[in-house]
Amino acid sequence: MAKSGSTETVGPSAVARATELKRELRRLAKEIAEEEKCPVEAFDQAAKTLSDLKDLRFRSQQKIEPAYVPVHFLCPISAELMRDPVIVATGQTYERRFIQKWLDDGNRTCPQTKQVLSHLILTPNILVRNMISQWCEKHGVEAPKSTQDSYEEGITQGERAKLDSLLEKISVPSVKEQKQAAKELRSLTKRVRSFRALIGETPEAVPKLVTLLSRCNLNSEHEIREDIVTTILNLTIHDSNKRIVAETPNAIPLLINALENGRMETRSNAAAALFSLSALDCNKTLIGELGALGPLFDLLEQGNTIAKKDAASAIFNLCIVNENRARAVKEGAVGVILKTIKEDLLVDELLAILAMLASNEEALEEMGRCGAVALLLGIIRESTSGRNRENSAAILYSICMNDRTKLREVKEEEYANRTLSRLAQNGTSRAQRKATSILERVRRITYTA
Repeated sequence: MAKSGSTETVGPSAVARATELKRELRRLAKEIAEEEKCPVEAFDQAAKTLSDLKDLRFRSQQKIEPAYVPVHFLCPISAELMRDPVIVATGQTYERRFIQKWLDDGNRTCPQTKQVLSHLILTPNILVRNMISQWCEKHGVEAPKSTQDSYEEGITQGERAKLDSLLEKISVPSVKEQKQAAKELRSLTKRVRSFRALIGETPEAVPKLVTLLSRCNLNSEHEIREDIVTTILNLTIHDSNKRIVAETPNAIPLLINALENGRMETRSNAAAALFSLSALDCNKTLIGELGALGPLFDLLEQGNTIAKKDAASAIFNLCIVNENRARAVKEGAVGVILKTIKEDLLVDELLAILAMLASNEEALEEMGRCGAVALLLGIIRESTSGRNRENSAAILYSICMNDRTKLREVKEEEYANRTLSRLAQNGTSRAQRKATSILERVRRITYTA
């Protein structure tokens, strides 16, 4: 990538883009020529690819001075001018589709800082997007369209016809046709971004999916149930669909039911769908009110590694709302979280949740009863993660302020290992403040003893 002071040129090159389009065009031409029953959308996609290649060729023939873009307008992953910049938990900004793919591949760290993300919410960076638009206008560069815009522009007549056909199939009495349609919907909503947008803008689509989910027999239709739950999860990736799904009658209760009673992959995907829906604040409260937290903690305790991660992500999002913290405590959150941390699983995520629950007095009392002080001191003493040590110190401070008798346990640890003294010297600024405050109170009980 060429550099010019604090700016860098936009990539990838037009040549690379043309190569990509030609490769796609060859693939589609082969599919059309060789498959006897080639789907209609292949013809539409081929026409669109050919049109894009023509536009690219026309632009490359024009004499345009190279544009230089401020480096903070480029996605750190793709090095391209951002269309839909979003902020992750560490405060870094990325292009939505690239960071979403990073997360979809199972990564839970920030690509730039390598820090573990305390949550997976992607917040639109409206300021940077406006700055990019202004820069493009000033320099005569065509402003990139947002991801959402490109989804809707990419919808073809073939896709509309395909959706109509699949919705008809899931509405017929034949279980065989329902199963086939559900599997195809799952595949299309995973692979084709425009298809997710299309389903959201089709009024009867989500209600029909929910109706089929409500009719699934728990004992004999596991596959349909799993495919529909996963389709709903895929739909919620498209931001405007989050509200549509949540406002569809019985959608959230049926996801909670799948979370409780489905096979492990179904339960995991139901948790992931609830996590995705909970990105909207209004959905956080609704999901909590409808009773999702209890089944989520069951999954956190019983699930496989992927299911536990999905459950923890959903729990974190829901507990951002204060009333859901009280619900979580009543559902046994503290015991399950401490048990999972002791198993050395999802420590980063669970400490972040526990730090939020520390604002609840009942949670603090239960932490004290369940041996959280020794566990937190152990993490502060042994962990190499600054974020984990910080969260542990913050939780420990709240426990000790709620129950001063716990300071004696801290005092013994301090005499043996100087754990908090070390943290007060080399922790993060917040960790240092919490450690120093705890040590001051330990010294007071030493002087008065």
